[in-house]
Amino acid sequence: MHPEVKRDRPGMCPECGMQLVPVKEKPHAHAAAGDFNKHQGHSVNIFKVKFWVSLVLSVPILAYADVVQELLNFQTPVFPGSAYLPFVLASVIFFYGGWVFIASAYRELKARLPGMMTLIALAISVAYFYSVAVTFTPLEVSFLTGFTGTGETLYWELATLITIMLLGHWIEMRAVSGAQSALKELSKLLPDEAEVIRDRETKIIPLSELKKGDVVLVKPGGRIPADGIVVDGMSDVNESIATGESKPVSKKTGDAVIAGTTNGDGSLKITVAKIGDETFLAGVMRLVAEAQSSKSRLQMLSDRAAYYLTLIAVVAGGATLAAWLALADPAFAINRMVAVLVIACPHALGLAIPLVASISTTKAARNGFLVRQRLALEAARSIDIVLFDKTGTLTRGAFGIDNIISEIPGNETTVLQYAASVNSRSEHPLAQAMVDEAHKRGVGMLEVKNFQRIPGKGVRAEIEGAEVLIGSVSLAEERGAPLLASMKAQTDALAQQGKTINVIVKDGKVLGAIALADIIREESREAIKTLRDMGVKTAMITGDAEDVAKWVAGELGIDEYFAKVLPDEKSEKVKFLQSKGQKVAMVGDGVNDAPALTQADLGIAIGAGTNVAIESAGIILVRSDPRDIAKIIRLSKFTYAKMLQNLFWATGYNVIAIPLAAGVLASKGILLSPALGAVFMSLSTVIVALNAVLLRSRRL
Repeated sequence: MHPEVKRDRPGMCPECGMQLVPVKEKPHAHAAAGDFNKHQGHSVNIFKVKFWVSLVLSVPILAYADVVQELLNFQTPVFPGSAYLPFVLASVIFFYGGWVFIASAYRELKARLPGMMTLIALAISVAYFYSVAVTFTPLEVSFLTGFTGTGETLYWELATLITIMLLGHWIEMRAVSGAQSALKELSKLLPDEAEVIRDRETKIIPLSELKKGDVVLVKPGGRIPADGIVVDGMSDVNESIATGESKPVSKKTGDAVIAGTTNGDGSLKITVAKIGDETFLAGVMRLVAEAQSSKSRLQMLSDRAAYYLTLIAVVAGGATLAAWLALADPAFAINRMVAVLVIACPHALGLAIPLVASISTTKAARNGFLVRQRLALEAARSIDIVLFDKTGTLTRGAFGIDNIISEIPGNETTVLQYAASVNSRSEHPLAQAMVDEAHKRGVGMLEVKNFQRIPGKGVRAEIEGAEVLIGSVSLAEERGAPLLASMKAQTDALAQQGKTINVIVKDGKVLGAIALADIIREESREAIKTLRDMGVKTAMITGDAEDVAKWVAGELGIDEYFAKVLPDEKSEKVKFLQSKGQKVAMVGDGVNDAPALTQADLGIAIGAGTNVAIESAGIILVRSDPRDIAKIIRLSKFTYAKMLQNLFWATGYNVIAIPLAAGVLASKGILLSPALGAVFMSLSTVIVALNAVLLRSRRL
């Protein structure tokens, strides 16, 4: 199962973090994500090996370098051909250790996207071929420079430059690889095999052979192989990797389970409902891949800056070469140009934003929400007001018992028992709420006979020979059982809050009344309070009546509400809030709220469950918890701060380093050698990578 990735967008190498350029290759049947945009040979181990080989070969080159011998006051052995030893070893380093940079530079230039590889390749190529020309030209190099004299090779500078560049890449990639592993980790969640029950026999088959409708057996501690429905057994399932829910979720017959989650102590039989690309995990992988291929405004800015920095480096390098050729010998001039090209490599700048964005995308998935568009996550930090759809978002979207009123104080259990017993024969949502409440409280059911539905008013039945009516206040009054004044006052007050009143009448006498309402989520109270403490306003939109909207808004402390709003009018309310200069985040179920989600500055889909293919939202709350909205805003602020820090570090040092590399302070003895420039460039890149990785430790 491979995530679908937009292949026309250059991304980042999953190993080294460098900007990728399009490479046209023949597709094959099992092409994985990234096959069409890649860097050949970019892996941690390959750079590690290349570094150690280059380091070993650099030691004798340094030993035979005049500057090192003078510095350490020693003389290396001289033997026939020893003068050519630095050339031979430097050639091996250039073609073995440096070829990855040259090959990548070729792809950059072919794609018309010159970048850091172009600069590195140019620097090491100039140093190498100039040194080769000096080595094989007897004494005079006038045909190259117009000057006469003995040329100085740059073999030791070349060897140390390539070695340090390889070391920097190796260290950096170790930091990057951990942050770029979101899809790899997700793909590891599925087991390789499944234990399936066919023809009353249990057999183990490869996951690829699993079919819809198969019944699989998941033993304690095992991974669930596919999305499905529990048909037998009870267990707690750890869904944290999929939904961010830290506590194990109890599963019983009829409950849905997600592929890749971990079974607890019980054994489960599961009917397979979805396989392959249809599963929740596959949807998450597609969203993570889509988010990693999308770009934020800051990333687009850094891409442009990296491009222009490359052009500046080439121009500055050329100007440096021309200036020093007029003032000094060719070796020194080329040395300065190489230093400028190396120090100006925009690797840190190219890595500054994508790495932070990649880590934030992974962190979001682990905290219960999925980022579809990085622009959406970037927008979250500046949200002024969060507009919630009421039903299914702030409330459960299902009726529950709000209040039980008994004619005889203390007789509430009897009232519920009669109501639930009669309604056990009904399929109405209000009836089901009463039955569920009775089960929850452990209230036993009475035997019911002659059940009848009274259209638009309620139901009737006989219990132990007595007629029992359950229905509206008007039904009770019609049957000669009006509510007493005290009970009437209570039910009227509850009705004004938008709650539905059901009266229980036994043999013409009122036993009591039950108030039902769309239950407010407990998480909603905490979510609204947290947003208020963060300085973010809240609003609510609903198709319910004014009384209901007013009561819910009052209960939760919501700043503003809109009642009696039709689905196609919701986007107009978003525009109304935006017209007041507010940045609006719309939170809805992603179905009838699609126009409003699209209109908002930030669209957040809640109630997604296992349906992660919600196109209208930039961010999806997997576990339908409104408290995660505050996490989105916090992550957005943390991410933006890290991006700015990395941009500052990636560009700031160039302001000082490029002039020093060019030799503006050479008269005062201050020079940056190419090797030292490579150290600074690699160090800045590693610092950017490590700073990005620190985002992982921030608590949301």
